[in-house]
Amino acid sequence: MTDLVIRALDASDAQLFDTMQDPLDVGAAHRTTRHRPDWKRVALRDGRVVARGAWWGGPDDTEPVVLNWFDVAEGEQEAGVELLRTAPWQVEAELNLPGGWREDPSLRAAADTRFTALRAAGYELLVERFLYRWTPECGLPERPGRLVFAPEPDDAVFLEALRRIHSATLDAHALIAIEQGGVDQAAREELDFFNWCPSPREWWQVAHTPAGEPVGIHIPAHNPSGPCVGFIGVLPQQRGHGYAFDLLAECTHFLVEHGAEFVAAATDQGNHPMAAQFARAGYPVVRERVNFQFRKAAGEDRS
Repeated sequence: MTDLVIRALDASDAQLFDTMQDPLDVGAAHRTTRHRPDWKRVALRDGRVVARGAWWGGPDDTEPVVLNWFDVAEGEQEAGVELLRTAPWQVEAELNLPGGWREDPSLRAAADTRFTALRAAGYELLVERFLYRWTPECGLPERPGRLVFAPEPDDAVFLEALRRIHSATLDAHALIAIEQGGVDQAAREELDFFNWCPSPREWWQVAHTPAGEPVGIHIPAHNPSGPCVGFIGVLPQQRGHGYAFDLLAECTHFLVEHGAEFVAAATDQGNHPMAAQFARAGYPVVRERVNFQFRKAAGEDRS
């Protein structure tokens, strides 16, 4: 087997990235994603791309925040491992897969090849998620009318609500943050994400009952790829009443009223209560995402 060449790309040769087959149709998943050419890397053998990775971040980020496109040709797992090991960034990885990929033998085999390479390069499975995309054909979910929504200019109000919401959470990313630094870190990471989104701060809303009891928060947002449900959270003492649906319905209406022609969203597959509310609100699952976190430095024993 000939030697492997791993190289970063730039604007002059970025087209090399697109010469590899795309059995998982990742290109369709990223049709609105803008990847920087210099955050793309390929592994070549005999001039043919046998592995590729694209790292992504916001337009103002100086470093990528996630690896969200990773492909390995059949029989070239070691090339994929070397591509990852030699990359200058060890950030979270996410693979966007077609819905129901486990039921299709060819899709499952392609996914397993990428999973194996990620694990060999020091990544560990974090969580599997459902990806949703609401469009007008889905119909707007009816507003139940049980809650009162209002903007709130004080970040401290949202921070305290997030602390309480994450004191009893099913979200895998929040649980990692809690493990590292408690609920305060989880709350601050959420707040940092809201501020990172380019959508207006004035969009953030709190929800109360008509009697004034706080219920939760919702964050209509735009990320760099378009409108999305930034966050839905119900306070622990208000759970069991289906209020997550009220928040999601309001968030959807808000985004549509502000010009959204689609709304993207996601939730952990293990978060059955929230997944049920997305289904109730008419949000179809369009893809599935598998997130891996980087745990080991390159060169460490991975046996």
